[in-house]
Amino acid sequence: MRARGLSKRFGALLAVDAVDLTVPRACVYGFLGPNGSGKSTTIRMLCGLLTPTAGEIEVLGLRIPEQAEALRKRIGYMTQKFALYEDLSVRENLDFIASVQGLPRDVRRRRVDELLQTYNLADRGKQLAGTMSGGQKQRLALACAVVHEPELLFLDEPTSAVDPESRRDFWEKLFDLADAGTTILVSTHYMDEAERCHRIAILDRGRLVADGTPGELTGQLAGRTLGVRAREPRRAQAVLHAAPGVLSVAQVGNELRVLCAANGDASSRLQAALQAQGIEAEVSAIEPNLEDVFVSATQGRAEARAA
Repeated sequence: MRARGLSKRFGALLAVDAVDLTVPRACVYGFLGPNGSGKSTTIRMLCGLLTPTAGEIEVLGLRIPEQAEALRKRIGYMTQKFALYEDLSVRENLDFIASVQGLPRDVRRRRVDELLQTYNLADRGKQLAGTMSGGQKQRLALACAVVHEPELLFLDEPTSAVDPESRRDFWEKLFDLADAGTTILVSTHYMDEAERCHRIAILDRGRLVADGTPGELTGQLAGRTLGVRAREPRRAQAVLHAAPGVLSVAQVGNELRVLCAANGDASSRLQAALQAQGIEAEVSAIEPNLEDVFVSATQGRAEARAA
């Protein structure tokens, strides 16, 4: 999947602004961004549901939106909100979606049986979808999205309403699909999910502000994340928030996690700022994580705009 200069305008609002994306085959590609950053709009353009205002899109060798109809048979799409028929049973939902996708009757029955087993729904085939738990609905929605064995799967915040165990099981299913050759583009708000992706992109106000593997993106912050241990952490946090070059300060347990805008002598600068206010503290370098990458990419850009 490849997009160049992808933009979408709704009246005066530029929702997506000149985004370039390249998603390799059999890759789990994560989309991160604040609410309103353009993630869902971008996904809808990539799968042919929205027409771009500008830019070029090629998905599975097809030009989008010109060849969107041909693409639909080769992709799966799962939305954040459960969008299946709650008054139909689990099996009936799967059978209906399989028929919509054009599977012959004999193939359809075999495929539905296979999916009921794969997604741990075999004992719930007759249960109405509307009576299922959030995790069960999620598994059913994923099963329906892949009933026709798509080459490419779009998932728009699919785990926002389920418990941690269900999220973990769901991601295991995604990697089973990727191992079998399916390319997956998934938007998420969860950093632990983003860390599991092969590559991630971060959108902010419609702009692509970071793109790479989790290791590449965290490596770019080397020396910029510091841990601070102080006897008065809340007072220390207030001092550090006001220190030049500090992007964020968050308390994690008894330690403060500080992200700086630049490397250099960040440790000594923070130590000096605390000492000037009579606060004794230990400052040491710590490993950056994807939350630091997210804050750096979004808040760092906000500071640049303000400047």
